Amino acid sequence: MPIVKYPRATEPLWHEWDRKAQKCGLRHTVYAVNGDHYTGEWLDNLKHGKGIQVWKRTGAIYSGDWKFGKRDGYGSYSIRDSATKEYKKVYTGWWKNDKKCGYGATLYPSGERYEGEWSGGLRSGWGRMYYRDGSIYDGQWLQDQPSGQGMLQLPNKNRYEGSWKDGKKHGPGRFFYLDKGQLFEGIWAADLPKCGILIDYGRDEAPAPPQYPVPKV
Repeated sequence: MPIVKYPRATEPLWHEWDRKAQKCGLRHTVYAVNGDHYTGEWLDNLKHGKGIQVWKRTGAIYSGDWKFGKRDGYGSYSIRDSATKEYKKVYTGWWKNDKKCGYGATLYPSGERYEGEWSGGLRSGWGRMYYRDGSIYDGQWLQDQPSGQGMLQLPNKNRYEGSWKDGKKHGPGRFFYLDKGQLFEGIWAADLPKCGILIDYGRDEAPAPPQYPVPKV
């Protein structure tokens, strides 16, 4: 009985090349077509684990955790100073799905600084903002704006404590005029006081009290 031999099926060569191209584990620097490059860990051809990404066009660097191709976990984002050509960190903290999420600190180009919670790349939760003019806001945030309960301290130490909405004083609150030794307590709407009472508060220690005290009701 004749024996029929069938030719052994050969695997296409591109299958082997594709397996070799799949990046997994720790790899040397991998360059993209646009000049961006990444050095670090991979999983199933995606950045996964610890790694450093450098964007050629902006010169920015991210160093930290990755998850399935996106920044996820703890990491820092740095940019190059156009004058000194040195790198400075502009954000250090937690990320999720390629956006700032959780606790982190950001330094803005104007010199202002935020330390607190983030969600979806926006300031959300509890945080403290140091403004360029010396003011400090410490309180709740929502969608990148002060919203909820918070305190704003001005450079002259006067301060507002109370409710906020969309970045403005809104709702019940108290404004301490420490330079005059007075306190206004009332209701605010869109940054404007609508009704309330003004009383003397620490008038004797105030550096510039009004000429006449507020009469008692």
